[in-house]
Amino acid sequence: MSSTDRQRIHRVPGSRRAKLTPAPGTSPEPVPADDEGPDTAPPVTGEKTASGPNDERLRRDVPPHY
Repeated sequence: MSSTDRQRIHRVPGSRRAKLTPAPGTSPEPVPADDEGPDTAPPVTGEKTASGPNDERLRRDVPPHY
C-alpha cells in the first residue's frame, strides 16, 4: 500500500477533533441500513417474538448517568 492510498488527517481550525478523508474503496455517504439506530423497536405484529425472562426489565432499565 502506498502513502497515496491512505487516509489523511485534516486539522479543523477551532475544533478539538480532526477529520479523516474517506478510506480507499469506501463511500462517504451512509448506507440506508445505518439510519436505523439501536433503539428502534421492531415493527409491531400480532405475534409476540421470543423473549427471555429479563427482556422486559432490560428495556425499562436506564443507566445511572441518564
